[in-house]
Amino acid sequence: MFKANGANAETNKDDKYYKQLKNDLDARVKQLEKLPAMHDVSLKETLKNEGINRRDFMKWATAACAMLSLPAGFVPTVAKAAELADRLPIIWLHMAECTGCSESLLRSANPSIDSLIFDHISLEYHETLMAASGWQAEQNLENAMHKYKGKYVLMVEGGIPMNNQGEFLTIGGHGKKGVEIANAAANDAAAIFAIGTCSSFGGVQAAAPNPTGAVSMSEATGKNVINVPGCPPSEKNIVGTLLHFLLYGTLPALDAYNRPQWAYKRRVHDQCERRGHFDAGEFVEQYGDHGAKEGYCLYKVGCKGPYTFNNCSKNKFNQGTSWPIQAGFGCMGCSEPDFWDTMGVVGEPLKDRLYHTTFGGLGADATADKIGMGVLTLTAVGIAAHATIAAIKPPKE
Repeated sequence: MFKANGANAETNKDDKYYKQLKNDLDARVKQLEKLPAMHDVSLKETLKNEGINRRDFMKWATAACAMLSLPAGFVPTVAKAAELADRLPIIWLHMAECTGCSESLLRSANPSIDSLIFDHISLEYHETLMAASGWQAEQNLENAMHKYKGKYVLMVEGGIPMNNQGEFLTIGGHGKKGVEIANAAANDAAAIFAIGTCSSFGGVQAAAPNPTGAVSMSEATGKNVINVPGCPPSEKNIVGTLLHFLLYGTLPALDAYNRPQWAYKRRVHDQCERRGHFDAGEFVEQYGDHGAKEGYCLYKVGCKGPYTFNNCSKNKFNQGTSWPIQAGFGCMGCSEPDFWDTMGVVGEPLKDRLYHTTFGGLGADATADKIGMGVLTLTAVGIAAHATIAAIKPPKE
């Protein structure tokens, strides 16, 4: 009886929380509705022109709700917020990078709803997409920063070189340094998103010996930055983080590396479709062997999934077609800080290494089980145990 009453109390508490949250988000949507639309064509018309009907859009909104851990009753609110995405001005800067993060979001033969919503936002500055160049592009950036001062969301792609007073990244006819541009834009931004591992943690530019002194957006500016890492990150993680800010007007819950918890809370290993083979001690020993054909665990050929936090297996890439492990290649740990240096040799496991992070080996998962001084998670111990079991198992006929 006591347990039942306790359960009812918890249910009532949750009901009150979600009721208040729904009221708050509905109020936020009404605020957005009062702001001027920055596009002549509505999102509804855009979707219709691309052959996407209302039912498909509502399915997307339902998935977005689940992704953001919101109940089904919030679907209409999420859908409405997405339709009002053009009320939020965006400035997107390119620093030292390959533009892969932008390309992964924008370059598709059949645009997804995520990419269409991104197209629908008020993108005031994006060097890859805009027609202006040279001094006109520089003026466009200055105008956007002045016009939307304190209101725009700054999205940054690429690491920021700091050595030689930042001269390794010099942009435009006026010879402005990347770090100068980044700081100027960050000063008046309502929120800052680091898109991709380069702007989140420095990326390949920051790999040892890091001759340009490349650093993350947060380190270069000293600002509070939401990191959306990945090489590249999923389009859903980019749009989902933007949608959260659009809905709430605040930053999402973040992990120790300032990544949104709704996207980076769990290990790739724990959500992997090959996890059952790991538990059974069934591993690919080398590419092309029997285990590879059977879809066995890729840990022994270098998969870094046990050390990586991301939702790749849920979102996938190329419009949800596949992701590296499904395609038969192990995770490289690309959403983790300094993965080029810390994740070891591609194609080799980390089973005999102590995987240290910038937090002294504690990693980003505050709830993970630790042993010793915390340099190895329980998962790593499990890997060693399973590797031993696999070594003594008789070969399959």
